[in-house]
Amino acid sequence: MKRALASVAALLISVSILLTGQGLQGTLLPLRASLENFSTVSVGTFGAAYFLGFTLGCLKGVQLVGRVGHVRVFLAMTAIASAAPLVHGLVIEPWVWSLLRLMTGFCLAILYIVIESWLNERSTNKTRGVIFSTYAMITLTVLAAGQMITTLYAPSGLELFAIASVLVSIAAVPVGLSTSPSPEPPQAVSIDLPRLFRISPAGALGCLATGLANGSFWSLGPIFVVGLSHNASLAAVFMTSVVIGGALAQWPLGMLSDRIDRRAIMGGMTVVATALGALMVLLADSLSATRLNLLGACWGAAALPMYAISVAHANDHADPTEYVTVSSGLLLVYGIGAIIGPFTASLLMTATGATGLYVFTTLIHALLAAVIVIRSVRSRAPSAEQRIPFTDALATAQTASQVYEEEIQHQQDENLSHNTP
Repeated sequence: MKRALASVAALLISVSILLTGQGLQGTLLPLRASLENFSTVSVGTFGAAYFLGFTLGCLKGVQLVGRVGHVRVFLAMTAIASAAPLVHGLVIEPWVWSLLRLMTGFCLAILYIVIESWLNERSTNKTRGVIFSTYAMITLTVLAAGQMITTLYAPSGLELFAIASVLVSIAAVPVGLSTSPSPEPPQAVSIDLPRLFRISPAGALGCLATGLANGSFWSLGPIFVVGLSHNASLAAVFMTSVVIGGALAQWPLGMLSDRIDRRAIMGGMTVVATALGALMVLLADSLSATRLNLLGACWGAAALPMYAISVAHANDHADPTEYVTVSSGLLLVYGIGAIIGPFTASLLMTATGATGLYVFTTLIHALLAAVIVIRSVRSRAPSAEQRIPFTDALATAQTASQVYEEEIQHQQDENLSHNTP
């Protein structure tokens, strides 16, 4: 295990620094927007713009990496992404912030492609679970750490924007100085959404619902807390609590889904998320800070792992030759939901108040639960269901992983055959 992690240590250090800066931005921007009296719709538009850029990056990133290579793309994208926080702090205009969030989403998607294709090439079937579980836990941990940095300075100043910029810039250093050989450039992947929904309606709809609900939470969660408490520090703690809840539940739910029908796990999670979201709406005004954070952590435990389990369920029903197409299609579906969700939720919050965020997520989870129950009743499970390990799907929970694993393995097989006398 130590040897496997040592081969990607520099890359994981870069990931830690990069996502700390990203976690800081994710909480800082809604807080500053609230202080500047930006409308809730504007904040929702920022979130939609980020995920639109993320989706475009997922579609175009492979071509860009193929042209100039992993290391050069990583350095270029970190340079662009590090400039965005400074411009946010210098130009306080909603339309400028929307453009900057779109640019940041585009850069982050391509950075994830570089990171995860690199991890895949350095992994084997025996070490991939260890490497990607470490990567997933680092991702959630440093996102939470970045959110807590917002408590160091007032969000009304430039200091936090500067810290975010510095963190993203420094993330390029370990990769830039690494002596590890970069992976082979990935090939383009064709996406067939109708085929995806035929393969696994529950898996595809699970990813769409996760994009709608979780995308709204990432964009508007701080606004929800500030609207209730008028306390920016509490918003950072709340966001961290939700992330920690999701991190703690990720492995137990994933391992359980390897042993029983994944749809049963998905159905249970959506029912719990629906109930907890309803409690958040009904009790929000009367909850103490401690109880609000505890309820948020429980909601995160039910909502955040949904994407990984949906991906695993979809791949259970896919032919091995379709893994790349299915994985990339699921990521695109998630991105579409995450574009629509923040904007729609922001409109609802404008009409009903801060709790409109959880009105929206509760509605989405309730609809998904109904679909899963109906699908489970109408269909019969196959006698010998092919299942992929949950660890292979886990890495896609937040980013663009697994999409390029099959191309990389194919290239490795071709290289081996050419080199064999």
